Amino acid sequence: MPLLTQEWLDLAFIHWAVDPAAVAGLMPYGTVPDTHDGLTYVGLVAFRMHRVGWLRLPGIPYLGSFPETNVRLYSVDVHGRRGVVFRSMDASRLIPVLMGRAGFRLPYLWSRMSVRSAGETVTYTSSRRWPGPRGARSRITVRPGDRIHEPSDLEHFLTARWGMHNAFFGGPAFLPNHHPRWPLHRAEIVTCDEDLITSAGVPAPTGDPVSVLYSPGVPVRLGRPTRPGRPARPARSGATPAGRTDVP
Repeated sequence: MPLLTQEWLDLAFIHWAVDPAAVAGLMPYGTVPDTHDGLTYVGLVAFRMHRVGWLRLPGIPYLGSFPETNVRLYSVDVHGRRGVVFRSMDASRLIPVLMGRAGFRLPYLWSRMSVRSAGETVTYTSSRRWPGPRGARSRITVRPGDRIHEPSDLEHFLTARWGMHNAFFGGPAFLPNHHPRWPLHRAEIVTCDEDLITSAGVPAPTGDPVSVLYSPGVPVRLGRPTRPGRPARPARSGATPAGRTDVP
């Protein structure tokens, strides 16, 4: 039985390459930066959370639906479970923010946010309210393009994640999730004005993003946390565990 059900809709995935040594100290105990061709990545992922529901209960239409923008890093544990580490999770509903912080020890932050489509573009805005740093903000506009039928190795690495690593109550753990394969489109950045990445304690990106993608979204089921075991050794780049479980 899933712990949570939800939909992730209208996602923009924006990524920059990072030296693994620069973010190794930000990984939870038992994990190391996951790498592709010797590099790891920082992701800025903006989307709409839709109808979050507990167990098999119907999703909540208002409190369970809201814009969200995440700063994330890439992790792997000793079992080869590839995941993400969230450094910040801005969301526009205060009650889900409080529940995420208290119930899952996730770095949720309350922000004024919007997601708007106009013509061929989608714009995501956020301005942080609590707990801080107050005023941390982002304005991202992307123009989705052609559908990707076969993602490149890097596109698969950045989007086909197997869950999240986080310091849950009782110690570090891995929270798996399951959903259909991402319908991905390549995208063009029209605007990317943000300070969420540095506000999350991640070194400021240099240069243009190495990857910009868009997805209309997928339905998602989140499982229960499991312990990652002892500290990990880096996984071989390109190795893929069985199954398909992704996380935004």
